[in-house]
Amino acid sequence: MQTNFTPEQLQDPHIAVANQILRKCVHCGFCTATCPTYVLLGDELDSPRGRIYLIKNMLERGEAATSETVKHIDRCLSCLACMTTCPSGVHYMHLIDDARAHVEKTYRRPLFERLLRDLLAFLMTRPALFRTALGLSRLAQPLAPVLEKLGEKHLKAMLELAPKVPPEPETMGRPGVYPAQGKTRMRVALLRGCVQSILDPAINAAAIRLMNRNGIEVVVSEGETCCGSLTHHMGKEADALARARRMIDGWREANVERVIITASGCGTTVKDYGHMLRLDPAYAGKAERISAMTRDISEFLIEIGLPKIVPPRALRVAYHSACSMQHGQKIRTEPRRLLEQAGFEVTDIPEGHLCCGSAGTYNILQPEIATRLRDRKIANINSVTPAVIATGNIGCITQIGQATEIPILHTVELLDWAHGGYEPRVLRESSKG
Repeated sequence: MQTNFTPEQLQDPHIAVANQILRKCVHCGFCTATCPTYVLLGDELDSPRGRIYLIKNMLERGEAATSETVKHIDRCLSCLACMTTCPSGVHYMHLIDDARAHVEKTYRRPLFERLLRDLLAFLMTRPALFRTALGLSRLAQPLAPVLEKLGEKHLKAMLELAPKVPPEPETMGRPGVYPAQGKTRMRVALLRGCVQSILDPAINAAAIRLMNRNGIEVVVSEGETCCGSLTHHMGKEADALARARRMIDGWREANVERVIITASGCGTTVKDYGHMLRLDPAYAGKAERISAMTRDISEFLIEIGLPKIVPPRALRVAYHSACSMQHGQKIRTEPRRLLEQAGFEVTDIPEGHLCCGSAGTYNILQPEIATRLRDRKIANINSVTPAVIATGNIGCITQIGQATEIPILHTVELLDWAHGGYEPRVLRESSKG
């Protein structure tokens, strides 16, 4: 793609990167076939290629974002399926991230939209406040039909996403050091996470138990909040970078060999810290090192190896590969291989490359598109008649789980159970039913 940035514009390092990315695009359109919003809406401007044109024009002109450009940028899920498909290596993730930061700086959103986004960024990155908000949401869930009649789709979506049953209390996963059983093979940090630690603390508990049994000492840092992923994808770059620096400092102080992440959305961001902080002389090198030592839990379990076992129960598992896992981190075979090695029958889901509609706060900010994607995903899951759904991202668990009776849980919960841990709550409850 031809670009027309001035020499003065190219002095801006963000514009320089955007220029390199834009010039790789050859207009082939392969990305349109795998873009969820284009598949649903059929609008060229809601495809990666269309958004690239909008971003190019916005940045070249050096103008404030327009409402039309913002509409189509906001509709992007950042699922990154386009990056998997692109034959030219267009790094769409960095381009859309910079575009969102430009929108945040130059575009004044309508008041309600602005307040909603600020509220989500404030509550969801603070676990204690988020826990309180979830409790209030459960109490307010009967109001969802009223909100629908009033046409307030965003608040309705927020209420419906709140779990109807509070998670079981879980002490394992709170800040502290969890010693290895037997000889210590390695010391790692585990990202507790802001949203996941409240919505489903059993995930981190399962990961810690499984690692401890296999000789891994696990550290959960004190004072940890959000890794910056949530605000990063909302264009709130200063907040995201400040959170990234805090995480880097905490992990460096913990003196660990790996950073282990159980939420693939967070993992995609932490693995990109090196790029995000490349212009910060005090943190660029440290960020690169943290990114290099970061692993998704499935990657790490393959790395250390798990012993052969006899599975506790034969189950047909539909593996849903989160977009941030398969497209963001390029992790495609490891989770399935681990489940098969544990004795589960694993089946792929048709249209597995398409997003379920979760995408951080997308299912609240763009509820109509998110619901259509969710329902399409569930129809594809139903077609393979699984006993259980496994995935590696809390957002997908929440999004899909609100509209299906099939138990859905994190891959590591199944692996922990298979290797001597507790039977997951959702399986216990489904067997009773």
